[in-house]
This record gives sequence, structure tokens and C-alpha cells, in this order.
Amino acid sequence: MTDRRVAITGMGLVTALGESIDVFWENIVAGKNGIKTIESFDTSKYPVHIGGEIMDFDPGNYIDKREAKRIDRFALFALASAISAVKNSGLDMDSVDLDRAGVIIGSGIGGLGEIEKEHTKLINRGPDRVSPFCVPKLMVNAASANVSIYFKLRGVNTSVVTACASGAHAIADAYNHIKNGTNDIVITGASEAALTGLGLASFCALKALSQRNDDPAHASRPFDRDRDGFVLSEGAGVLVLEDYEHAKKRGAHIHAELLGCGMTGDGSHITAPDPLGRGSSEAMRSAVRNAGLELSQIDYINAHGTSTQLNDISETKAIKSVFGGYNDKFAVSSTKSHLGHLLGASGAVELIITSLALEHGIIPPTINLENPDVECDLDYTPKKARPAELKYAISNSFGFGGHNACLVVGKV
Repeated sequence: MTDRRVAITGMGLVTALGESIDVFWENIVAGKNGIKTIESFDTSKYPVHIGGEIMDFDPGNYIDKREAKRIDRFALFALASAISAVKNSGLDMDSVDLDRAGVIIGSGIGGLGEIEKEHTKLINRGPDRVSPFCVPKLMVNAASANVSIYFKLRGVNTSVVTACASGAHAIADAYNHIKNGTNDIVITGASEAALTGLGLASFCALKALSQRNDDPAHASRPFDRDRDGFVLSEGAGVLVLEDYEHAKKRGAHIHAELLGCGMTGDGSHITAPDPLGRGSSEAMRSAVRNAGLELSQIDYINAHGTSTQLNDISETKAIKSVFGGYNDKFAVSSTKSHLGHLLGASGAVELIITSLALEHGIIPPTINLENPDVECDLDYTPKKARPAELKYAISNSFGFGGHNACLVVGKV
């Protein structure tokens, strides 16, 4: 077993705030918001009419349009993001050892749109009308499979399903494959396209979503006293992780170094976080320890920060219990205030944001934080981005089922 360093050399994404890394980052720093009234289906019978919907995504910009018809929206997001990430990495795939390059891409739900569409056919037109592409489109591993096939990669090829921690867990698995020497390159991240009729209805039934329909831009408001739930969004984030020496040898631009990860369970409740944040606390401690750092060295935390009553308080308690007397030495922000909640894809997109924060020396803001909750009393970088000397940062992801993941990155 080896113990290699892990570089982040490529980034790609599809979000309601753009598909270009540069445009996306500019929008985050400027405090822009991607939440709007949903247009892709009729929400008139729903209590929620808003979401982080991607309106102008064209898979034909990435792959053949005929082939795109055989791939579900969530996997198309992943494939588009992976193509962008590889381009961003500068990798020459013709010179890559394909046996040592793999894919790990997660999703919390997978091809929900395909399930809905084909189930409607089944009920209305009979079983012989169900598409032969139904299973290959809806399966969660369709994202990693299509990326692996596109780039002809023969290294690790797996998928992760841990609700809203899926992206962070996929990245952690990829990190370990490179660190342990089984792969030199892993394309990793997560994708989600659950902003559908059933997806929206399901989260409405849980009473988890904001109903600020008349003011969508201010609906996602983590740590704010007046928050009333999260905003359901869609999209993907994919990173190229690479053995550090492999990246240096080819002269790659390294955005950041992935230093460690921590993964725990709450053992508490299927949807609610542990009220004291015990599992998430240990995930952060474990990640910082795994990175070989001291707690005092962390400069920035990209919080899970969902804009729900339970999560925001629980995560605040967890951060305070871990970092204790260092609370005045680091900044926190929740970029779900910009994007809403991408479910399984959130951890991947947020690690991209965290890495860009280190690279550019800018702490992204928590927008819409106008009336801080008295139980949420950390420095959440309200409303406006600010420059800072950042060396080490962590990104938190916590999912239904008590799945906790924390990733640590360092400035290069």
C-alpha cells in the first residue's frame, strides 16, 4: 500500500448558475441566486412552485443528440460535467493509462424522471409500451457507466448512493483509490435530476421545502431566523482527482489538494439529523485528523447549511463542539443559499466551490442571511463575499439516513 498525495486537476459542473466554472464562480462571488419559478411541469396543485431548475441545458453541446435520448437527465448532467472537468484538467486521454483511470459518481435518487415517464406509459398504454432503455436510464450507476464508456476507462467504476452525502462519499472513495495506489486518475462527483413531479411532491409531503413562492430568490436562507425549508434543485459537479506526482509530471494546473476525509453515521433517525450533531461532529474531527492537520489550522467551512430548522442548528452545534475556542478564527458559509439543495450532487458542487475559495482567496457569502437565528451564532459570511488568506478548508455533507461526510482541501 502506498500513501500518495491527491490533486484536484479538473472541475466541471451543470447548475442553475451556469455550466462554465468561471461564470459559475463569478456568480457565487457576486451573490447571485439561481432559484426561480419551476417551468418544466405544472406546479399549480403543489404548495411549492419554486426550484433550482436548469432551463437551457443542451446535451448536444457535449454528445450526439441521438445518443443523448438514451440517457436520463441526471446521467446527462454527470456526463456533461465530466467532459468539462477533463477539458479543464488538460488531460490528453490518448496518453492516459486507461487501466489506471476510473470513475466514481454518485446520486441520491438517480433516474427519477425516467421512472415517472415509463410508469405513466405502463398505466396508460400497457406493459408492451415500456422502453427497453428504461433500466439503463434509471439505474443510479448509469452516470458512472456512461462516463466510463465515453472515456473508455477501465479502472475503478462504481457508484455511491447515500442521499445528500452521495457526492462527498464518491469523492472520498476516489481519494482513497488514488492515495492507496490502485488508480492514478479518478473522475468523481455526483449528479441529480429529481426536480420532477414526484420528486417535488415527495419533499412537499415531508414538509421539508420552502414555500416562499412569491420571492424565490430569497427562499433559501440558511441560518436565518425566517427560514422555512430548503429549495429543491438539480445539477451535477464532477472533479478530476489525480496522483499529485502524476499531475506535476505532466505540468497540470492543480486547483487544490484533497487532504483527507471523514465519514460517520448518526445512528439516530431516517430523515432528521442528530439534534446534538454527534455524527457530523465526529466526521469533521476524523477528516481533519485524516488530513494530518490541527483543528486550529482550518480557515473556512463550506457548511451543509440546508436552510431547514433542524439542520442549521444541529450543524452549528456540531461545528462549535469540534472547533471550540477556534470559532473566531474561521469563516463559514452555505452556498445552498445561492443554488438551493442539489441533494446527492450538493457535496460535489460544494467541494468545487470550496476549492475555488482557496484558489482565489475569497470566502463565498451566505446570501439571504438577514435575521440570524440566535441559535446559529457563527461567522457565516453574511450577504457579501470577502477576501481572505485561506490555506485549509472543509466541506460538509450530511444526508437522510444519518450519512455524514467531510472533505478537507488545502491550497497549493
